[in-house]
Amino acid sequence: MIIMYGIKNCDTIKKARSYLEKNNIPYEFKDFREDGLNPVQLRAWMKELGWEKIINKRSTTWRNLPDETKENMNETLALVVAEDQPTIIKRPVLELPDQVMVGFSEKTYATLL
Repeated sequence: MIIMYGIKNCDTIKKARSYLEKNNIPYEFKDFREDGLNPVQLRAWMKELGWEKIINKRSTTWRNLPDETKENMNETLALVVAEDQPTIIKRPVLELPDQVMVGFSEKTYATLL
């Protein structure tokens, strides 16, 4: 089963969900705001992909961080910030049976799914 994580009102999430539904690909959706975020799972994503791929440096949440936090960002700090402010996580996070992917690209989805 594919699990998609994100925030339901995010435009990228809407595109990704639409793609899956249009192509009859079953998935479960989990909203960071409503369902929370499992810190163990977040650590696993960062271990697999690296914090740089998980943290969205183009997000409003990133821009609102203190400069000192942004300048000193590392995996440990990324975990703390993402647990506290999950909207900083790049969306969607897609858990497939054998890998995790972040972001939406129709081409990539078509290849992997």
